[in-house]
Amino acid sequence: MGRGRITIGLYNSYDQNFREPHRRTIARAGDLARAFDMNLALFGFPIPEETRTPVEVAQWIAGTTSIGAHGGYFMDLAEKGRFSKFPYPSKGFPPQLGEPVLTTSKPDAKKQVPLAQVVEMVERGQSILLVFGIGPHGVPKNVAAIPRYNLDITPGGFSLETCTALGAVCGALGASLGTIS
Repeated sequence: MGRGRITIGLYNSYDQNFREPHRRTIARAGDLARAFDMNLALFGFPIPEETRTPVEVAQWIAGTTSIGAHGGYFMDLAEKGRFSKFPYPSKGFPPQLGEPVLTTSKPDAKKQVPLAQVVEMVERGQSILLVFGIGPHGVPKNVAAIPRYNLDITPGGFSLETCTALGAVCGALGASLGTIS
């Protein structure tokens, strides 16, 4: 059995106006997904209705950023079918994305898993969805309750800025899985 897929899931906790923090976080997450052979999924982002396909969304975002070869990495990810967008989850995340794992500096003690367990899940063929809250308060409590697993990448509940957390989690998983040297 092969490895499971890893999907970076960005949950929009900002307001419903598309702002620069949305654009920059999506572009950076797209770069990380491309660099570490992961997928990217957006939840609840205010994307204009005229951008219907993942490639159209990527073109819209990539056209206004200098991040990641001026959006080229993000475009490549979308063209390879590794980017998707969804509305806010009401009762659960799309099952095709894998087992949801909430990334948080305040894990529920009953749900907390070490990085080694997440790596083992992927090595055994389990796909996972890494859920990151994009906004000053992370994901709302009702959404944080959905995943069975919580991952704190730091040794002790250190709160990291969103893009720092994205890089730390993706880098730690990439190193643990041997996708980087």
